[in-house]
Amino acid sequence: MQLKESEIIKVNKHTTSLTSYYRLKMKNILVYLALILIIASHSSFAIPSFARKYNMTCKTCHAPFPKLKAYGEEFAGNGFVLKDQDAPRYFVETGDDKLSLLRDIPLAVRVDGYATFNSDKSEQSDFKAPYVFKLLSGGSIFKNVSYYVYYILENGESGKLEDAFLMFNNLFGSELAFSIGQFQVSDPLFKRELRLTLADYDIYKVKVGYSNVDLTYDRGIMFNYGFETGTALTLEVVNGNGISKIENGNFDNDKHKNFAGRISQNVNDHLRIGGFGYLGKEEINDVVNDLWMDGPDASISFDPFELNVQYVERRDKDPFFFGPAAIEIKTRGAFAELIYMSNGDDSEWYAVGLYNWIESNIGTLDKKSASFHLGYLLARNIRLVGEYTHNFIDEYGKFGLGFVSAF
Repeated sequence: MQLKESEIIKVNKHTTSLTSYYRLKMKNILVYLALILIIASHSSFAIPSFARKYNMTCKTCHAPFPKLKAYGEEFAGNGFVLKDQDAPRYFVETGDDKLSLLRDIPLAVRVDGYATFNSDKSEQSDFKAPYVFKLLSGGSIFKNVSYYVYYILENGESGKLEDAFLMFNNLFGSELAFSIGQFQVSDPLFKRELRLTLADYDIYKVKVGYSNVDLTYDRGIMFNYGFETGTALTLEVVNGNGISKIENGNFDNDKHKNFAGRISQNVNDHLRIGGFGYLGKEEINDVVNDLWMDGPDASISFDPFELNVQYVERRDKDPFFFGPAAIEIKTRGAFAELIYMSNGDDSEWYAVGLYNWIESNIGTLDKKSASFHLGYLLARNIRLVGEYTHNFIDEYGKFGLGFVSAF
């Protein structure tokens, strides 16, 4: 087996510009792209499960949804329980101290829909509605024990479970928390599922060669510990092959386990800095790929702006599993996200700029793009959105208009 030249040598950078035909087509298509906004305006105004449970507004935890505020982060980290509100009324009185039954199973729905143009440089328009459908459930099921799970249908594909874990809080009377199940390896850094843009945090999704390792979903365990000094520690032990189907009785497809760790520090009310490391092995036909990743991250907030940045350096010794003919692959990337909310929690309008950059000696992994996203809160749980992303490698832009709703 030989590595294709196109996979090792960087692709040539082609320079093109938008033609007059392109601009004319955009004018025509924007007319019916706007139709989806009309559809969105008739969406439900019901509130999601946690807001229903505590009879509170979504902006208590989100600004705007699904992006979490500090209070929302604390609520999630506390097992979806408000420390200042009594919880027993949410459980059935059975007379058995060892039996905990929720009166009602908390459920919420998220539906996203878009109309897009030129998504894959095809100059095609497309109605992607629903683009995402999620059925979510989560909450406390016993003292210091909680769960979170959602089932998702996305991109027209059959449904699957993504987040699905059990969390134990305040272990041994300390700030130690333990989770087991499916989660995103990058969750302690920046949560992809809570971003505001349709464009993703691309460096988290990179898989090199035939490697199954990235920083998105995996199965494993996670430990979290928080100090009063504002220092937070995370340790993850994961299978290292994503959330693929079971094979030969195991989800993990080799004998190795991968490890990730992170430390972060709240410097003051406006600055948080952190750093992470990932060390792993994966094996195919007795050939092993040793890999590592590391990088810093930071969040800076000065109203009305918030800046989030992430850098990742990655090395794979043999991601094509060539054995003696191994080729080490070097990959690095970053993203920077700037969020503007003119009126803080009460903002109806907001804007996001997102820049993605990836560079590798596998040229097909290279990426450089910038996205501009503008959103309007029709309701606390319904956002109307517009987004433009420009790809600087292949020199084309893509557009989208749509809605994000939760109820």
